[in-house]
Amino acid sequence: MVSLPGSRDALRAQLWPLPALGVVLAAGAGVGLPRLDARIQHHIPTSLAAYLFGGGPEAARTVLESITGSMITVTALTFSLTVVTLQLASSQFSPRLLRTFNRDRYVQRTLALFLATFTYALTVLRTVRTEEIGQPPFVPQLSVTVAFLLALASVLALVAFLSHLARKIRVETMLRDVHTDAEDTLRRILPEAGPGAAERPVSPRPPADAVPLPAGNSGFLAAADEKALLSAAVEADAVILIDRNPGSSLIAGTPAGVAWPRTGRSFTTGTRHRLVRQTAEALTTGAERTHQQDVGFGLRQLTDVACKALSPGVNDPTTAVHALSHCSALLCELAKRDPGPRLLADDDGHIRVVLRRPTLAELLDLVVAQPLRYGAADPAVLARILMLLRELAWHSAPGQHPAITDHLERVRSTAASQNFHPDERSELGGLFDSVEQALAGQWPPTAT
Repeated sequence: MVSLPGSRDALRAQLWPLPALGVVLAAGAGVGLPRLDARIQHHIPTSLAAYLFGGGPEAARTVLESITGSMITVTALTFSLTVVTLQLASSQFSPRLLRTFNRDRYVQRTLALFLATFTYALTVLRTVRTEEIGQPPFVPQLSVTVAFLLALASVLALVAFLSHLARKIRVETMLRDVHTDAEDTLRRILPEAGPGAAERPVSPRPPADAVPLPAGNSGFLAAADEKALLSAAVEADAVILIDRNPGSSLIAGTPAGVAWPRTGRSFTTGTRHRLVRQTAEALTTGAERTHQQDVGFGLRQLTDVACKALSPGVNDPTTAVHALSHCSALLCELAKRDPGPRLLADDDGHIRVVLRRPTLAELLDLVVAQPLRYGAADPAVLARILMLLRELAWHSAPGQHPAITDHLERVRSTAASQNFHPDERSELGGLFDSVEQALAGQWPPTAT
């Protein structure tokens, strides 16, 4: 399994790294280009010089001062618009969408361009000399021309940024972005269920006297270092079971898994302490959930949007239906993959590490339970949940059908307790039948 390093994933979710890099590069260019100007100023061909800045020192200072003054204002405006967008996404949709906005490369690059232009113009400004200073006048023509071009690029970037921001705050765009990230995590973490999926090794069961493995830090489990866990298990001749999914909340000192000797012999005191320490170091925790190894995080975000849309203060069932559609697509993709625990074996083929992963039943409950509760009185929401169950039934294996049947009965019980119009109840009844037909491998066309 290939996963993003935790530090890299954390940096991608921050707004500052790319703008900071732009400032450093711009400062370097602001120092280096004027020196290059001083060397080649008298050797520039006339044909090329016609396209460079042709004003004197005062004009150069005026241009550079105008660029620095305007760019810091534009940067503040851009940052303000970004903050307003983050606040809107947090209050109207879900606070867990803020990470998706922070990872937006377009916003990061725009801020980087604005700050780089400001820094570059300010750095070049210090090299312009007038006769009043008592030294020969100097105008870095090439450097001032580059500053002018950066200012033009910033104007175009501002227009494009406003267009991007208007598109970004649309709920359809946000749902699509979350779907894309979740699908990428799903395909990266879970292998496709091949012909040999049924013959996969059986996960070992821990004995009653298994050694608890407490978490080293409190927070959400972001990732488990598979190589470190496998190395620790081989060194101690043990089997390690991590029974908490990525995304679960860990409390320091509370067991996140267990370990037991593979050969039945007891651990020595030193081996036990070393195994506990190495396991704690192999589990990375953070203050928030991430897409690094958390298969259910995208579904959590989409479900939060659906629940927020069904709240009395928002009352937007259409958005809830759209979010459930994205959930259905992800669940259908999940049904095609191997949802069992991650088993790591040593060079001799002995299973050494078992990493728990969420099952289809658990993720289906995550998607259906809360929207069913908050959207129980809306026939459109119940209809979309039934369509979700129908679509999932068509893509799932027979062993996954009991979870779908269980949720089908929950929806049936919920619908029976509502005071729906007879036509609405009849439509829902047809959808109940269609789910049962999909479970039987049938997909009759809907009536037109």
